Amino acid sequence: MMKAAELRDRSAEELRGMYEETRQELFMLNVRKDVADAAANPLKVRALRRTIARIKTLMREQELEGVKRHG
Repeated sequence: MMKAAELRDRSAEELRGMYEETRQELFMLNVRKDVADAAANPLKVRALRRTIARIKTLMREQELEGVKRHG
């Protein structure tokens, strides 16, 4: 799980890539859980969901900063 401070140093492109990778990883965990009927590690799922939320928050912050600078 990445901290927000670590993510703030990333560019918008890097955040977008990390977002897609993390979403894909969460999707695969959920598919594996459904198909194999084995419980996925709930802590891993929670960590991925929180990382996705952090990334989306930072992406939104960067978007608003860009609007503020140009608007």
